[in-house]
Amino acid sequence: MATAGLQHTSDGTDQGFMADVVEASMTQPVIVDFWAPWCGPCRTLGPVLERVVEGKKGAVKLVKINTEEHNAYASQLGVRSIPAVYAFHKGRPVDGFMGALPESQVTAFIERLLGGTDNSQVIAEALSQAEAASQAGDIPLAAEIYAAVIQEDPENTAAIAGLARCYLANGDTERALATLEMVPPARKNESVVKSVRLAIEMAADAPAPTELDAALSAVSANPGDHARRYELAEQYAAAGRYKDAADHLLIILTAKLGWEDGKAKTKLLQVFEAAGPADPVTIEGRRRLASLMFA
Repeated sequence: MATAGLQHTSDGTDQGFMADVVEASMTQPVIVDFWAPWCGPCRTLGPVLERVVEGKKGAVKLVKINTEEHNAYASQLGVRSIPAVYAFHKGRPVDGFMGALPESQVTAFIERLLGGTDNSQVIAEALSQAEAASQAGDIPLAAEIYAAVIQEDPENTAAIAGLARCYLANGDTERALATLEMVPPARKNESVVKSVRLAIEMAADAPAPTELDAALSAVSANPGDHARRYELAEQYAAAGRYKDAADHLLIILTAKLGWEDGKAKTKLLQVFEAAGPADPVTIEGRRRLASLMFA
């Protein structure tokens, strides 16, 4: 989809993303359209975006990025299907949508962007982007977004907890704990804060890689030894490998739901709490647990 002849629409690249999108959005809103040549809805949406943007006479800029050739930033933003549209303002993503919307909705989207975005909505969108970056393994980007939210809203517990979790992911428990000290005293018992604090407490018993290997070998040699498997799950949880921990605990629960007076179930619920309610480990794990309990 060529952009020749369009004044306020350009083709973007991974190399030019910082200049064309992030830096440019400091002076005017920038809309990014992630698309691909094989995508039918992209071919429908593209001309609509161009038409509406060009009609704004330079109030907003459109950058079109072919994900077949330039996929780095699409991956960082957690794009899983296209077309995906993100609006950037003041260096941060503030709004977006997926799929081919009709022109009326595209116009409303851009007018909402140009009319100014409510600060709470900006923060909500930023937190969503940070969570997506964290789930994609881009801890530096997630930390950067969380820090920006804290700068705007110093008492935002979700951002503080998110930043602490980023430090924990890098093995820096001291900075993770120090970050949690930013939480106002009256909000220290909020679930998002307690979740990270539990993850930090678990990390205090993190095993060495050789210990994990030995524990896994012992379980592989005797799969029916639930006590050893439980110990392995504890070690995985301490290492922050919540999916592995949950998988082994669910193996125990599948074999014997009430094992050790519910010991495995209690540990599994702790793993879910440490991982956080939005983590795929928790979502999928709770579904699997429910299927066992109500089978």
